[in-house]
Amino acid sequence: MTVGIKDVARAAGVSPATVSRVLGNGVVSAELRALVEAAVRDTGYRPNLSARRLRSQHSQTIGLIVADISNPFFTAVSRAVEDAAYKAGLRVILCNTDENPEREALYLKLMEEERVTGVIFAPTRASVDRLARQKPSFPIVLIDRAGAAGYEDAVVLDNYAAGAALVEHLHAQGYRNITGFFGNASTTGIERHKGYVDAMNRFGLTPDAKFVAPSIAAAEAETTQWLKTSTAPHAIIASNGLLLMGAVRAMRNAHKKTPDDLAIAGFDNESWTELVEPGITVIEQPVDVIGQTAMTLLLDRIANPNMPARKVVLGGKCIIRGSTGTARK
Repeated sequence: MTVGIKDVARAAGVSPATVSRVLGNGVVSAELRALVEAAVRDTGYRPNLSARRLRSQHSQTIGLIVADISNPFFTAVSRAVEDAAYKAGLRVILCNTDENPEREALYLKLMEEERVTGVIFAPTRASVDRLARQKPSFPIVLIDRAGAAGYEDAVVLDNYAAGAALVEHLHAQGYRNITGFFGNASTTGIERHKGYVDAMNRFGLTPDAKFVAPSIAAAEAETTQWLKTSTAPHAIIASNGLLLMGAVRAMRNAHKKTPDDLAIAGFDNESWTELVEPGITVIEQPVDVIGQTAMTLLLDRIANPNMPARKVVLGGKCIIRGSTGTARK
């Protein structure tokens, strides 16, 4: 007799959705996880995705479409998704789009052809709009960038609060001329920019930000240009890890010191941000939780296709280091 998720749920005394969360390494209490894992062992359950494939014409494979695999944020999230998929008995097809809507459309078509069980996707604004008009045949969960409420499941950072938090910290340190670089390809950059602008206005400061391509080179060029002007900012906020790296590289090439010549803060707590003297202040994103939660939402959606769309908003943590030391008077 084939043992299914419902059998495991019955043996553990929990709901099938809870079993799905445990199998997808989702967020459950240690007590519940131990209970479900014991039931899995006792029942001899193995993911039977072949039967599901015959019923739905889907494979035992999911797609993971990310914006830029060279961005350490997406590398870390991809690892978390792959770990969770492995535990659920699913294979992963990884695609990198370089924030290109045409490549996104191509890879979504590939997922259709591969009859994937579902897709986890970090889309550009263009693809977010397209998904609202034309739903794919497979379940989809958005990460890092959310669409309109009610259309797709999503796991995102509270980008507005994070953008505002960096302004609040810099203001408390005595900085007033605070500028920012924000990625021009995604909703993430827009949300972080709005948090930045509203916080600046709240403090009676003048926002001065630019939307740029989300790349090291773009931020390096903009920072280099700013450093040459008489109205150079006292502090810079970079809205993702690549822009942050570009700003730091420009400072190094210009033989400038942070925070003496320019304070810098940004996103993503990568190892280099701690090692670069005097350490870079960043918003740390819960990358493991983002990947695990996305996988849980996808498994829930596969099990319950008609359930309402859900949006999980996670908080970031401001890691304060020497790059935003007290401003000079």
